[in-house]
Amino acid sequence: MGAYIIRRLLLVVPTLIGIMIINFSLTQFVPGGPVEQILAQLEGQGDVFETISGSGSETLDTGGDDSYVGGRGLPPEFIAELEKEFGFDKPPLERFLNMMWNYLRFDFGESYFRSIGVLELVWEKLPVSISLGLWSTLIAYLVSIPLGIRKAIKDGSAFDTWTSGAIIVAYAIPGFLFAILLLVLFAGGSYYQIFPLRGLTSDNWDQLSFFGKITDYFWHIALPVLASTISAFATLTLLTKNSFLDEIKKQYVITAKAKGLAENRVLYGHVFRNAMLIVIAGFPGLFLGIFLSGSLIIETIFSLDGLGRLAFEATVARDYPVVFGTLYFFGLIGLIIGILSDLMYVFVDPRIDFESRET
Repeated sequence: MGAYIIRRLLLVVPTLIGIMIINFSLTQFVPGGPVEQILAQLEGQGDVFETISGSGSETLDTGGDDSYVGGRGLPPEFIAELEKEFGFDKPPLERFLNMMWNYLRFDFGESYFRSIGVLELVWEKLPVSISLGLWSTLIAYLVSIPLGIRKAIKDGSAFDTWTSGAIIVAYAIPGFLFAILLLVLFAGGSYYQIFPLRGLTSDNWDQLSFFGKITDYFWHIALPVLASTISAFATLTLLTKNSFLDEIKKQYVITAKAKGLAENRVLYGHVFRNAMLIVIAGFPGLFLGIFLSGSLIIETIFSLDGLGRLAFEATVARDYPVVFGTLYFFGLIGLIIGILSDLMYVFVDPRIDFESRET
């Protein structure tokens, strides 16, 4: 197992470099870089994308630098100074190599437009995303595993039928639509004012007691977590059910029952360990999926300042240190999570040997 882990760790570096090369190359062809963003604001056009679409072209005169949309009418020396400040006076290859060398040392630089380090910015937004990812994953597992086991035991019954219909309907409802519905019903929309409308904590957070802070935190996070969890129930529940059904039909289960073992002992002493292998081992991947994806709309609807909004705003503003820094950081986490998922398989079932599988 040690040799397998070493090989996987060695693959992390070229994989991560490949991800960065692809994304860095794509940005070289995307209009509206940080220099153009600043030039558009200086020209009073608000946003560079308005200029690209042609809405601000009538205000441009014939002076200045024509290589930038919105740069006409501004001194070329000023534009050259902007390029130097952002590092665009160097060739793309040199910029990429310098960036990767800094990233290997975990030096992600400073945001172009926020005057704060990228790691500090990520650390500031991290609590929101961790809250959504962690609690959504835990709730999904706590509900889906018992429900899936029950459905497997009652396969074909009325309980199995109506619960399948319910989770399929829940899966079909878009997360953002369910989030809006929760706001309308329970956050002062048109019916009840039970939960707060925005934020992760109340304004008087610092004045609350320890237990008051815990209560306030869960009070704020309840609706966003429920909205981000609703679609995860279906896949995890059906996966649990099908895993149990496959194991229940195997010969060792039939033999155990023939020997007179109680059903619960057979189910939880023998079947559970084998059936839960794929479900439990997928915990790191599911957490990462909820943590990194699907949070933008939820964070926007509930006015939560997390990594989803940070990534979106950085991309729109072409804040490249934030875009590439977070991409590298979370790409590295994703690759490590993949290794941890394999280790989870071995932890749940020591009989699994990845090294012998590869030979």
